[in-house]
Amino acid sequence: MESVTPADARGGESGPRADARGAIETVFRIESPRVIAAVARIVRDVGIAEELAQDALVAALERWPREGVPDNPGAWLTAAAKNRAVDLVRRRENYARKLAEIGRDLETTAPPEEPAASYDPDDIDDDLLRLVFTACHPVLSAEARIALTLRLLGGLTTPEIARAFLAPEPTVAQRIVRAKRTLAARNVAFEVPYGPDREARLGSVLDVIYLIFNEGYAATAGDDWLRPALCEDALRLARQLAALMPKEPEVHALAALLEFQASRTAARTGPDGEPILLADQNRRRWNRRLIARGVTALARAEATSTGAPGPYALQATIAACHAHAYTYEETDWPTIATLYGLLAARAPSPVVELNRAVAVSMADGPAPALEIVDTLTTEPALSDYHLLPSVRGDLLQRLGRTTEARAEFERAAALARNERERELLLRRAASAAD
Repeated sequence: MESVTPADARGGESGPRADARGAIETVFRIESPRVIAAVARIVRDVGIAEELAQDALVAALERWPREGVPDNPGAWLTAAAKNRAVDLVRRRENYARKLAEIGRDLETTAPPEEPAASYDPDDIDDDLLRLVFTACHPVLSAEARIALTLRLLGGLTTPEIARAFLAPEPTVAQRIVRAKRTLAARNVAFEVPYGPDREARLGSVLDVIYLIFNEGYAATAGDDWLRPALCEDALRLARQLAALMPKEPEVHALAALLEFQASRTAARTGPDGEPILLADQNRRRWNRRLIARGVTALARAEATSTGAPGPYALQATIAACHAHAYTYEETDWPTIATLYGLLAARAPSPVVELNRAVAVSMADGPAPALEIVDTLTTEPALSDYHLLPSVRGDLLQRLGRTTEARAEFERAAALARNERERELLLRRAASAAD
């Protein structure tokens, strides 16, 4: 069965019916991860679970414009998908029963009953977490694990995942299709694994949670810069992982990083949803309770670590530097630049290097930072990455090269797929021309 995306389902309608469909699509985007996770527990196949969730969307598109949106649309979608899942399981069971009746005469002894599963305090009753670990099974490549979980848990479209990966859309689409087929062919259990199996999947799980949070923190596409539901799901999963794996320093470090980042959410947009950059944020609106949680989680990461800090520990320490500065001017940029240098050595990537350039610009001035950024302009992975010309435009503007800065901001706006971010970059282009 071919998956139906909200855009496919919308068609070319306009007016009140199109408005209703738009509302349904928004609800589905928010609720689809929970629907898929709940159904996957029944059918034990994430590909089929996604198809059944899409069936529930089609039912909603048919009924809600006529009957109105239910009081609890998420529960409605989950119930509709579960009903389809139960019907599917019953059909399978009926087929299996008929086969059993045919072969009954061939049986000589009945197989012994399996002992009842005992309660394990290391278990965790959360369908979303099961979905993450299932999609991060080692039978899949690291890229496929992350792409599949972003699709199923994050509710992201293939173009959005490609943007997050800095990869071509056809490549990402093929990864997702192959990943679902592989999980089904290998009969991968829908569960949170134990012992060595859990350790083997942990790195991918952490990466997935981080990417989901980032998509909620700064959406790659659409009309809204923030998608709070994704941030909340990622933060909740990080906290649950920390409780599940208390001796893993990088789990605590990821939780700390997300606590620190989430603490800024209220200050990151204005009354109309427009983005507010870090330098302009009202830090009185930062959530001090979340910052305190971040400090506690980072302390746990340090206490459980037995070697050099991992990538998430370094990022959490950078976030802590920002959290401890009561004004933008008080930020310890030299320390942040040093930490980004350590992160670039520990987990090298063009994006980390771009972030290091920003920190260097604040610590040592825009000229040395521009040298770093100019080395990144030939990086294939950043060729369509809007933040590269955005950062370069900022550095050029600070150096007084306003004509070049304006061109960079305009290029960044052309590459940006999020409407709010595009508007911000166009404003910056206009200000560079003044």
